[in-house]
Amino acid sequence: MQIVITGAAGFLGTKLARAILAQDGLAIDGEWRPLQRLKLLDIVAPQGLPDDPRLEVQVGDIDQPGTLKTAVDARTDVVFHLAAIVSAGAEADFDLGTRVNLEATMALLDVCRRLPEPCRLVFASSVAVYGGPVVEGTITDTTHVVPQTSYGAQKAAGELLVGDYTRKGFVDGRSLRLPTIVVRPGKPNKAASTWASSIIREPLAGDTTICPVTRTTAMFVLSPRRVIEALMHAADLPSAAVGVERTIQLPGTTHTVDEMLATLGAVAGAAVVDRVRFEPDAEIQAIVDGWASHFETPRALKLGFRPDAGFREIVEAHIEDELDGRTA
Repeated sequence: MQIVITGAAGFLGTKLARAILAQDGLAIDGEWRPLQRLKLLDIVAPQGLPDDPRLEVQVGDIDQPGTLKTAVDARTDVVFHLAAIVSAGAEADFDLGTRVNLEATMALLDVCRRLPEPCRLVFASSVAVYGGPVVEGTITDTTHVVPQTSYGAQKAAGELLVGDYTRKGFVDGRSLRLPTIVVRPGKPNKAASTWASSIIREPLAGDTTICPVTRTTAMFVLSPRRVIEALMHAADLPSAAVGVERTIQLPGTTHTVDEMLATLGAVAGAAVVDRVRFEPDAEIQAIVDGWASHFETPRALKLGFRPDAGFREIVEAHIEDELDGRTA
């Protein structure tokens, strides 16, 4: 089996690559397929991966002609499309967001269309596709998408493209709407949701951090562990099980900032929580307020996707996976 991951230098891409290497392949339609080649594409080389002869790293800009044709060749069986310009970045630079989040997605689908056999394609979408009045209620599997950011609109367009290319038989695609991923390892990025990880990650590492939103702000979240599990499960699902609707809203759990910090304190102590300072940012607050925070996801649960048991599990998973079980 040959697998391609775009956006492979990002934390999700790197974690997914490690998981695939560790288990030496993927299950597809319930049948185990051993790994022969794992091709990683990003604008920079992924870091921290093992020296493995099955790995092939390609450094290149996904929105440049020829890059995708080199990465996705006739032997490709599965593509995980994770490459994206994040929410605030896409909002600040419309042209860049359009090129990477929309045009490169369409280019990737067109390259996949030329393969001798349709590949299985998993597209990472986002809850940012929801917006407007619908975010004030509970999002269900039938809620209309009304994105209120360029990033959300670009992801929604990508979902439609994946659905249409699948309908035409060009690919076997499925799109996953990801909740906000907490706790993200590494450093803060330009995503409007980056604070949701920072208020946990930095204090646990012994650093102070800024929370730009109010204590009552609620966020729908999922841990990196569950996201990686979901990506691989999505690749395994038979096409008939996914059905005509190729987009799946992943399950998660909803927590306010106060609830997150209370859990942090229960796990690591009050002194750790004291490392969080509140400095309101009206622009970030406005973006986050435009996102849905309460979801019901019976379809995903029926298909076998799993949320975290609660926010404590999320915090403890971060400590175990990223901090070797120790906190500052």
